[in-house]
Amino acid sequence: MIVGERKPLGEIKAMVEPYKKLLILGCGTCVSVCMAGGEKEVEVLASELRMLNKQAGREQEIEEATIQRQCDREYIEPCLDKITEADAVLSMACGVGVQFVAEVAGEKTIVLPALNTEFYGANLEAGIWAERCAGCGNCILHITGGICPIARCAKRLFNGPCGGSQGGKCEINPEVECAWQLVYDRLKARGQLEVLEEIVPPKSWKTSLSGGPRKIIREDLRL
Repeated sequence: MIVGERKPLGEIKAMVEPYKKLLILGCGTCVSVCMAGGEKEVEVLASELRMLNKQAGREQEIEEATIQRQCDREYIEPCLDKITEADAVLSMACGVGVQFVAEVAGEKTIVLPALNTEFYGANLEAGIWAERCAGCGNCILHITGGICPIARCAKRLFNGPCGGSQGGKCEINPEVECAWQLVYDRLKARGQLEVLEEIVPPKSWKTSLSGGPRKIIREDLRL
């Protein structure tokens, strides 16, 4: 899932101060699961902003709404009246949701980010999420034991570890596991170490992360 983290309250307060009528818009999927932008988090943020406004003697109308997904037009459109009536929308979705709500609502609609979008990750345990994918395209997990060297190796190496790892830990931080040690251990346990003999060519970043906005078109699903 996409993992996000709420911006500091002071930063949010400064962002929304110019607007008299504010809609705080939550997202009920990824950021709800990581407890950063769902219905509960919308309520908490709205309460905090109302208290700050009361302390400052400032009038600001704050409305709350949460939709299932801010990255999907069918969920945004039923909420368009609320969105367009507000002076600004404070989106508690990932960066995709912030941009797509603005795109669907029209160029006059101001949509502000309440979260910092961090990574694609997994929930390791209560309150801990860790990056597992960089969404870089051309997935090679089938030859790395299901462990992504782009997301989990500090240097994004494709063909084994650097010279800095020690004791299975990355040189950047003794608490970070060396991705290639993990790959080796998993392939060894499977009896598949021969897979490491295959040289993986450098990634063509032009066709993945730096080649402009990517798009997938499924003709079989188009109306």
